[in-house]
Amino acid sequence: MNYNRRKFIQGAGALALGTMALSSKAGSLFNNVKGEHAIGLQLFTFFGVIDEDVKGTLTKIAGLGYKELESAFSKKGGYYGMSPKEFKAMAKDLGMAWTSHHVLGAPFKLPPGAKMPVGADGKPLVIPPMKNLRDDMQQLVDDAAEGGIKYLVCANSPTGTPEEIKSTIEVLNKTGEAAKKVGIQFAYHNHDMEFHPVDGKVPYDLLLSETDVKNVKMELDLAWAIKGGKNPVEMFKQHPGRFPLWHVKDLDATRQIILPVGSGTIDFKPIFAAASSAGMKHFFVEHDMPKDPLASITSSIGYLKNTLKV
Repeated sequence: MNYNRRKFIQGAGALALGTMALSSKAGSLFNNVKGEHAIGLQLFTFFGVIDEDVKGTLTKIAGLGYKELESAFSKKGGYYGMSPKEFKAMAKDLGMAWTSHHVLGAPFKLPPGAKMPVGADGKPLVIPPMKNLRDDMQQLVDDAAEGGIKYLVCANSPTGTPEEIKSTIEVLNKTGEAAKKVGIQFAYHNHDMEFHPVDGKVPYDLLLSETDVKNVKMELDLAWAIKGGKNPVEMFKQHPGRFPLWHVKDLDATRQIILPVGSGTIDFKPIFAAASSAGMKHFFVEHDMPKDPLASITSSIGYLKNTLKV
């Protein structure tokens, strides 16, 4: 298997790097959720591809029926080489809403001896300098406010040592306060490493308990949580309303390979049926480093619409 993003992020410790129109028909899984939730896409799925033709890529995404976008890292820097307002306008012109944006929690570092993962083209990824919340928090919050997005999300922050966990919690609480002041909801996105105990304590449990419940929400990556040994439905019961954002991807039987939604082993029906207790407001399809991003998201939205019937 290629050096996938999970291994890259876990080694580096810093890079992280649904229409879900809820049916009103009797018997729908989603009758317990009020409002409408469009099918969204996390653009990290197209990392290394989108920068070659941003408008063309977004046009294809919109043509498949995706209605919301969560942006991520761009090799062009900024927002795919644009200002926040320019990117928002492009998405709007294509019939999509720019809802959320991912940023790093701390500076990106490759550990000694580590190599960059390869992209869909088989070549090592080239990562431009990226701002992070530890060092550039106010600018990142201000940029998000300029774009008028609802959510700013910490894609990843180091949690490998007690000191890193403490620092991450401080950064998250500080950012949550700053985002609140400009009318943006801040959230934290997980991988599976946050569920690995550090000195007998589970980092994710500490992130939940030691960050402000209102200012710091969670974007639950369902697949990484499951890989980390968690049951998302039980998490929703334990922390109701804390998970307004989800990432939706699938895993093979080994829990090592990411697959398009519906083509793996995750049973999404009970998870989506618990959307109300989670407090879910938006969800984003994501596939880390797929060989063919367009084929992957085509398969995923087909499953969500035709089989899961969201």
